[in-house]
Amino acid sequence: MATDSTATVIPMTNQLRLRNRPILRIVAGYWALTKPNMNLLIATTVVAGFCAARHTTLQSFPYIRLLHALLGTVLVASGAGALNQVIEKPFDARMRQTPRRPLVSGSISPQGSLWFGVSLASCGVIYLALAVNLVSSCIATLTITSYLFVYTPLKRRTPLCTFVGALSGAAPPLIGWAAASGSLNSGAWVLYLMLFFWQFPYFMATAWVYRDDYDRAGYKILPRCKRRHKFMGVQSVVSTLLLVLVGAIPTLNGGAGRIHLVGAMLLSSIFLFYAVRLAVDRSNRGARQLLFASMVYLPSMLLLMLLDKK
Repeated sequence: MATDSTATVIPMTNQLRLRNRPILRIVAGYWALTKPNMNLLIATTVVAGFCAARHTTLQSFPYIRLLHALLGTVLVASGAGALNQVIEKPFDARMRQTPRRPLVSGSISPQGSLWFGVSLASCGVIYLALAVNLVSSCIATLTITSYLFVYTPLKRRTPLCTFVGALSGAAPPLIGWAAASGSLNSGAWVLYLMLFFWQFPYFMATAWVYRDDYDRAGYKILPRCKRRHKFMGVQSVVSTLLLVLVGAIPTLNGGAGRIHLVGAMLLSSIFLFYAVRLAVDRSNRGARQLLFASMVYLPSMLLLMLLDKK
């Protein structure tokens, strides 16, 4: 849940259409507050965690419980997205890629956004506790708390914020796993590690493309000195290298077959190639290619784990 997205604004064409429709503009503004693009990614990892924890046939699969887990998690994530934008409104106003965020543009008031975020997050936590189980609810509570009150302020203080953000950002598959089984085992933590290390090249690629904007807003995702090139390269390469090792764990511990091992090595090696290339050429083009590779890698790995699990 901790991953940020700059693609959570209302497109300009839609703004023009909504200019004379205040009710639709307000609805669109609240929708943008939830960061729907990130919610789609979060929902995907929840489903992966849930399905990986179940060893049932299609006929006996607990679809209703999965829907409950998805709804609760998306409510919490939507609340977190809204509250994050409330906290970061003054800084978003300085960035070139976020001028159309609803709080920055003034289409939604800070008070309305605050209550909207608190309501969604609270409902999500309570819903998970009542409709799913306490374990998933507790994980969601810990995640949103660390995201808002630890990771978010650290973004303006130290580049180590990426580590804290990855800790909370890797939690959604744990919520899915706990929703399915009521507990966490080694399989859940393999998923967690995969998502944890995946976030570093994703963070670094995004930060490199928007480094000038982040500097303007006072975000310290990257060090503000000559070390930023090395910092970006090391975080990107080391984390993707560790993903190669994590990808082999399901096969080594008997949770997946050889098809998974071959596929994981191939996907991780390609991902590592783009990370190394960005570390060497330090270009925006290389960062965008790594960002694209990260968006291909994660769903591909999750699908591979589910198709070849034992």
